[in-house]
Amino acid sequence: MIQSLTPVYAVLVSLSAIIPIYLSRNNPNLREFWTILAAIVKFIIVLSLIPPLLKGQTVGINLFEILPGISFGFRVDSLGLIFALMASFLWILTSFYSIGYMRSLKEHNQTRYFVCFAGSLSATIGAAFAANLFTMYIFYEALTLFTYPLIAHEETDEAFRGARIYLIYLLGTSIAFLLPAIIGTYLAAGSLEFVNGGLLAATASKGLSSTFLVVLFALFILGIAKAAIMPLHSWLPNAMVAPTPVSALLHAVAVVKMGVFVVLRVVLYVFGIDLMSALGIGTFLAYFASFTILLASIIALRQDNIKARLAYSTISQLSYIVVGVSLLSLSGVKGSILHIVVHAFSKITLFFWAGAMAVGTHKKYVSQLSGIAKKMPVSMAIFTVGALSLIGLPPFSGFLSKWYLLKGSLEAGLVPIAFVFMISSFLNACYFLPIIYIAYFGKISPEDEKDSHIKEAPKMMLVPMCITATMVILIFFFPGIVTSLIDLALNGIF
Repeated sequence: MIQSLTPVYAVLVSLSAIIPIYLSRNNPNLREFWTILAAIVKFIIVLSLIPPLLKGQTVGINLFEILPGISFGFRVDSLGLIFALMASFLWILTSFYSIGYMRSLKEHNQTRYFVCFAGSLSATIGAAFAANLFTMYIFYEALTLFTYPLIAHEETDEAFRGARIYLIYLLGTSIAFLLPAIIGTYLAAGSLEFVNGGLLAATASKGLSSTFLVVLFALFILGIAKAAIMPLHSWLPNAMVAPTPVSALLHAVAVVKMGVFVVLRVVLYVFGIDLMSALGIGTFLAYFASFTILLASIIALRQDNIKARLAYSTISQLSYIVVGVSLLSLSGVKGSILHIVVHAFSKITLFFWAGAMAVGTHKKYVSQLSGIAKKMPVSMAIFTVGALSLIGLPPFSGFLSKWYLLKGSLEAGLVPIAFVFMISSFLNACYFLPIIYIAYFGKISPEDEKDSHIKEAPKMMLVPMCITATMVILIFFFPGIVTSLIDLALNGIF
C-alpha cells in the first residue's frame, strides 16, 4: 500500500470549507464561491487517486491506533473510489443547483444549509475511503448528524417531526445493532480491517459457531437502516419535508448510498462470498430484500405527491443493490455496484426535476401536471430520461445495471429473483409513464395556460439537470470507466 495523505485531504477539503462558508454568511456570492471551490477541489483530489488504482496499487494511511486491530485510517480501493467519484462529482452539480433553488425560493438559513452540505460530503468521502469498520462507523454516524439540520431546515412542526424520525431510525439502529455487530466482529476476528475474501472467513474455519455468525450478520443488516430495507424504511419518506436539493442528496448521493455501500462492505469484505454461501444467508437476504423491491413499488403507485412517489421508488431501487450483492454471483455483484452509480445519476435527475417543478410551477402533485410539458419542455424531457433509465429501457444506463442483475440471478440459480426484477420494472413503468403521458398529452388547465409565472427553472438549476440526464445516457454508451473500476474491485473476490 502506498502511504499517502491524499484520502485525508479528500475528506478535509469540504470540512475545512465550513469555516469560510460560515464567515461569508453576509456575502452570499462569496459564501457560494467557497462551496463550489471546495466541491471542485474535492473532485480533483479524488480523480488523482485513479492512476495508482489502475496500476493495481492501493493508497492509504493509518493515522492512529485505538486498540490492537482497531485503527483510524484510510485505504482507497476501487469500490470506495467508485462511491467517492460519484459523490464528489454530483456535489459540484448539486452546489450549483442549490444556489438556483435556494435563491429562487428565497429560502432562510442558507448559510447553515451550505455548511451542513459540506459536512455531509466530508462524511461521505470518509466512509468511502475508510480502511476498516471502526473508521467507517465514525463517518456513518457523522453523516446522520450533519444531515439532521438539513431535514429540519424548514423549521415547521412537520419538518421537526420528519427530522426526529430520521434521527431515531438512523442513530437508534446504528447504536442498537450496528455497533454491537462491529464489537462482535472484533471479538471474533481480533481486527476490523476490510479483507478481500472476508475478514471473518478465516475465523469461521477455526470453529466459530454458525449461529453466532448468522446473528452477527442480522445485527449488521438491522443496523444499516440507511439502506432503507423494509421495515426500517419509514425515515426516508418522512425526510421528504426537506428542501428538494436535500432530498436529492439523501436519495441519490450520500445517505442511502452510504447505506447500500456499507452493506456491500459487510458482504464482500467482512463475511466474504464463500462464508455467505456456506451459511446460506445470501439467499435469505436476497428474498428478504425482494419483498422491499415489490412492496415499495406498489406503494409508489399510490402516491400523488411527487417527492413521496420518488421516495418509495428509491426504497425499491436500493433493494436492487442489496439483492444484487446477496446473489453472490459475479454478474449480480457487478450489477449491484453499477446500479449504485446508475441510480445516483438517474434519481438525482428526477429530484432535480421535482425542484424545477416547485420553483417553476409551485406544484407538488402528479395530478397537477396535466399538459405541463407545453410550459416546461426542457424539464419534462429531462424527467423522461431519468424515468426511462430507472424503468430499465435502452439506450439509458438503467438497462445495463438491470441486465447484470437479471443475469446474476440466473447465475445464482434464483429464477424467482429474476421475476422480481422483471415485475418491479413493470411497476416502475406504471408509476413513471403516467407522469410522462399527462405532462405531454394531458390538457393544460386554462389557469396554467394563462399563468405567465409558470416557466422553466433558472439556468443555474437547468444546467445541472441537463448534465445528469446526459450522464445517464453516456454511461450506457461508454460504460468502460465504471465497469473497469468494478472489475478491479471484484479482483480477488471472485
